[in-house]
Amino acid sequence: MTPVHHPSAYAFPAIMNAPRWSMKWLGLAVGLWISLAPSTFADSALAAEASPVAAEEASLWHYGAYLDVAYILNFNFPENHLWRNRATAARHNEFAPNMALAYVRKDATESSRWGMELGVQGGYDSERFALQHGDKEVGGADTLRHIHRANVSYLAPVGKGLTITAGLFNSLIGYESLYAKDNANYTRSWIADNTPYMMFGVNAKYPVSDNLTVTAFVINGYAHLAHPNDQPSYGGQWVYKATPRLTLTQTLYGGPDQTNTALQFWRFYGNHIIEWKGDDLTLALSYDIGTENIADRPGHPRAFVTGGNLVARWHVAGPWALVVRPEFYWDRNGRWTGSEQFVKAMTSTVEYRIPYTWTNTTVRLEHRWDESTGAGGGFFRRGEVQPGVLSLTPNQHLVLLGLLWTFDSP
Repeated sequence: MTPVHHPSAYAFPAIMNAPRWSMKWLGLAVGLWISLAPSTFADSALAAEASPVAAEEASLWHYGAYLDVAYILNFNFPENHLWRNRATAARHNEFAPNMALAYVRKDATESSRWGMELGVQGGYDSERFALQHGDKEVGGADTLRHIHRANVSYLAPVGKGLTITAGLFNSLIGYESLYAKDNANYTRSWIADNTPYMMFGVNAKYPVSDNLTVTAFVINGYAHLAHPNDQPSYGGQWVYKATPRLTLTQTLYGGPDQTNTALQFWRFYGNHIIEWKGDDLTLALSYDIGTENIADRPGHPRAFVTGGNLVARWHVAGPWALVVRPEFYWDRNGRWTGSEQFVKAMTSTVEYRIPYTWTNTTVRLEHRWDESTGAGGGFFRRGEVQPGVLSLTPNQHLVLLGLLWTFDSP
């Protein structure tokens, strides 16, 4: 598994309320797509009948759809049906349409250097994936969260090929994705749910060698639908393929994610991944660490977060696979999850996959245990213990059945 790292009409007035420098990039991405896509679609379709080269051009276009539904049984039986401090798979003891999306994508190649992605999405998992606890939202966030991707890319003829992407693109931080289909387990880890699932800005990717690829990025912030200020954030990534089976990845992030943009209040975050792929066994070890000084608290205390997990996926035989993921997560000051807590969790998943031509249907049965301790720890349990005070318990057991259906053109 490669690192991948959350349907209403698009409201133009709402989009205009977002940060100005960010909207320039969005305008550029959408404008270039509008100018390129219709002519490219038409030209490719017509010319494909005339020459093999044009047929290859047409094959660069891809489209697809995805549907994710689940029933998650929470043995704490919270009356609000919610998983406390979580953004994904957070609706329990009810039928949950967690995600639906559709997309179109064109690859950027040496023969056709412009590429693009555009997609829309909806469902429970699209509600809070791009925000953290207490974040001030950009204007139109309720509309913008329905954008799956919106970017243009260009493969520049520089050395081995420099790919520049601008707009809304997949996050460069983390091993897991917003979309359960891309992950080994159905539910996401604590690291994944508290790092960006998407980024908004520009990135430049360059293959230094067959084994080493580096990427630099400038984005609008840690959570792309948050708006604490109008300043950009920065980061970089290197991916090194040490052997045909072993891949090492490090991503570093730095930027102002508070109203006070002074350097002493910047957030710094590091994501580290070691992945080993065997014939039937995949192991992926992740470790994250982050910090920032809190500007609006007396004495400006230093917030600290760290976490780690190990994903072990065994392809048993045919359509069957087993996955386990032990993990821990410590949010010392509550800056990432909204609660001061230390979390331990174990997730176990049985997967059955049914491929058919362009579609793939995956059924996952999963058990998950979480323990949250600390000053702000705990999970919802039943209802209120007194008016306005919800009952909390340190442990939570979940059993779920998830159905994932994907359609992807060749």
